[in-house]
Amino acid sequence: MSPNQELLPIGIVAQRCGVSVATLRFYEERALIASIRQDGHKRMYPRSMIRRIAFIKVAQRVGLSLDEITEALALLPHNRTPTAKDWRQLSVSWRSRIDEQIKTLQGLRDDLDSCIGCGCLSLATCSLYNAGDRAAKLGTGARYLLGDKPSPKG
Repeated sequence: MSPNQELLPIGIVAQRCGVSVATLRFYEERALIASIRQDGHKRMYPRSMIRRIAFIKVAQRVGLSLDEITEALALLPHNRTPTAKDWRQLSVSWRSRIDEQIKTLQGLRDDLDSCIGCGCLSLATCSLYNAGDRAAKLGTGARYLLGDKPSPKG
């Protein structure tokens, strides 16, 4: 960090980023962000941490786990503010994941449209119905909504 870089107190950073002070402490414990301790052990953050926190929030909205976010942030430089090129290289690796999420959400939307549109909520064809938890054999989550088909014999 540059000696001339402005440092911001934890409360200001939390307010600016729309997160709680506890969230910033948690992110710091997970080594997602870093602070500088000043007199009285007050946490002060370089302004560049605001961008990292924004990145964390966006990555969470995309569905990345904190472990995945930690791995991604480890690819960014620690000795300087990341450039647009740094961020672009990082985001390229998520493109296929985001595309898959879009496909899943579109399928969910279409299934719900047909379910609501049919009017009968037929248990024979409903993607939400999972009699006897037959989908458990297919894995975790809402298997039928994720594209798995119910077997006729369960």
